[in-house]
Amino acid sequence: MNVRRPRALLVMDPASFAEQFHEPQLRRLRELAEVGDPVSTADLDAPAARRALNAADVLVTSWGCPPLTAERLAEASRLRAVFHCAGSVRGFVTDEVWRRGLVVTTAAAENAIPVAEFTLAAIVFAGKKAPFLAQDARLHREDRSYLARRGELSNRGRTVGVVGFSRTGRRVVDLLRVLEPAEVLVADPYADADEVRAAGARLVALPELLARCDVLTLHVPALPATRHLIGAAELALLRDGATLINTARGSVVDTAALERECVAGRIDAILDVTDPEPLPAGSPLYDLPNVMLTPHVAGSLGSETRRLSESALDELERHVSGRPPRAPVTAGDLGVSA
Repeated sequence: MNVRRPRALLVMDPASFAEQFHEPQLRRLRELAEVGDPVSTADLDAPAARRALNAADVLVTSWGCPPLTAERLAEASRLRAVFHCAGSVRGFVTDEVWRRGLVVTTAAAENAIPVAEFTLAAIVFAGKKAPFLAQDARLHREDRSYLARRGELSNRGRTVGVVGFSRTGRRVVDLLRVLEPAEVLVADPYADADEVRAAGARLVALPELLARCDVLTLHVPALPATRHLIGAAELALLRDGATLINTARGSVVDTAALERECVAGRIDAILDVTDPEPLPAGSPLYDLPNVMLTPHVAGSLGSETRRLSESALDELERHVSGRPPRAPVTAGDLGVSA
């Protein structure tokens, strides 16, 4: 008996579509589902897109997907699932999606891979003080006496503090095994101590983690409860010479408090995200020799983004074959995750 293939509509900005759906991904999409015209859209209010939405059984979404409001979904009676080929669905999944009981999945686990890789590199750089020595080299040129002022340059035997036992945080803990750290500490009110121990770390309260770590790395979502989680009082607990790494969200750190600590030279920082983003042109963090700034590049870019679209297509294949989703998202999940 022939089983009707679902009709799929891709909803994302043109840049995401061009980057995430090359010929192999489009070929697989067409093997799994029927696609119409347009194949992809970012404007669900355009007449052609509205007709495509109302005929769709499934949506494949990514960056640039507009909110799936009750008005937009009013006539989308066939819609059964939303497969997101990026991380957080918070920006476009509305209460109407949950009210309808639609299946929602995420590729956040795949997006965690390059973030964890970047974080490991940042931790290695922090142990060797590499970004800061690079700036010293530009200033001192032939005189390398500045090396002695950076303390012990080593990654073995360091204590690393991981705030957030999230998808990325778990991967970071796993990757840290290659460095032979003295100890890996995890702070997360939702984590299970046995799971953390099995991963090779120890669950502790945040103040203890901050007071003991040589390197602090943040992996928590941007939620009201996590805004300025690392503020002046928390930064004050860090030992002199510690390095703060943020590849999570800028709002997790109180920028003004971090500026004060870094200007004083007491701690170092490696920041892929900031609050605001980008920082104002007058921020002292741009010019400090103990701060490394990158423009939000830790997450999936380039060919890495096709890992996410392939994950969403895996979910579509599971849906077509009647299997449960591998990475479902529920309304309750959004209270504690990105």
